[in-house]
Amino acid sequence: MEVDVASLDGDENKSDLIDGNLGEGSRFHETYGFYAQGVSLKTAVLPAGWRDRLVVLDSVRTRPGRGHCLEPHDCVASKLVAGRAKDYEFSAALVTAGLIKLDVLTQRIKQLDIDEASRGRIAAWLEGQRRSRRASGARDATKGSRRPDLRKLR
Repeated sequence: MEVDVASLDGDENKSDLIDGNLGEGSRFHETYGFYAQGVSLKTAVLPAGWRDRLVVLDSVRTRPGRGHCLEPHDCVASKLVAGRAKDYEFSAALVTAGLIKLDVLTQRIKQLDIDEASRGRIAAWLEGQRRSRRASGARDATKGSRRPDLRKLR
């Protein structure tokens, strides 16, 4: 499993440090079973206002550091712009688990600065998710507040 990590101050050199110390095949990866991939904020396409919605990860175990994580709808919006097979799979898993509300995601997609072809591709994916949920009898993620079963993501 990988985790994308970016420096909020935009320092591109930190991406190389992240890859070197926490990246694939590192001692960290071997010890903990996951690795961090240093990424640039310049490559991510994110909805307007994403910084205001960051989720802070701060606990005794993270100190002296802390993480600032993308709010799940912002993360999925960005993944859908990238449009790789693994991004669609990840996004669908979050929808299925009830972690993503399709109405909120639709609003975040509207906040993206993307071309019409990308917007159309993403709209088609969203409609496919809505149809799939209706066909399976799943509770509509746009209205429900059911607790997700995180075991489904393992």
